[in-house]
Amino acid sequence: MDFARARDIMVESQVRPSDVTDTRIIHAMRTLPRERFAPAQRRTLAYGDLELEVAPGRTLMRPRDLAKLIHALAPQANERALEIAGATGYGAAVLAACCKHVITLDPDSSLSFAAGAALESCALTNVKAVSTPAVDGWSDEAPYDVMLVNGSAEIVPDAWLAQLAPGGRLGVIVRQGAAGSARIYTRAGESVAYRTVFDAAPPVAPGLERPASFAF
Repeated sequence: MDFARARDIMVESQVRPSDVTDTRIIHAMRTLPRERFAPAQRRTLAYGDLELEVAPGRTLMRPRDLAKLIHALAPQANERALEIAGATGYGAAVLAACCKHVITLDPDSSLSFAAGAALESCALTNVKAVSTPAVDGWSDEAPYDVMLVNGSAEIVPDAWLAQLAPGGRLGVIVRQGAAGSARIYTRAGESVAYRTVFDAAPPVAPGLERPASFAF
């Protein structure tokens, strides 16, 4: 398979038509070998318009959804970013083209190990992979200017909002049943508010399900 051609087709058919105009994002998605972030048996699907399964029940976001979410976050070259539930770390790799330093975390240590290997194979020196429950974020190196969730969430933990720097932005697709919408949360002083930027409904990331309510 000609992966370079597949990348071009992905960008021209999925990313650019979705109002993504940031040249850093476009260049990163045109040059990063997304197939290295997929298991060997699924590499031919790496550039499809779909959520890419990288482990049982775990996926990378559709290229269109990832590009639109990063575009809406407006990352800057001097900023620090955190990817939550990053799986094999492709989202962090794209963010690395836009930010000074990026951390990708996943609750599955084997996926964090795979992320580290994939990022190293792409010669990305400003990204590292860690493992911790997604709901906790990564307080060790907080605060962050940019935070991104790979997948969707039925809850938005207070821990994430607490780890935002002044002016920091959190991009998360919030699921309500079968529907979902991408939100950008922004910290201003002690308050945090959000705006909705587009509709999408990727699978809910592990540990980010709404707790079941008790009923008689």
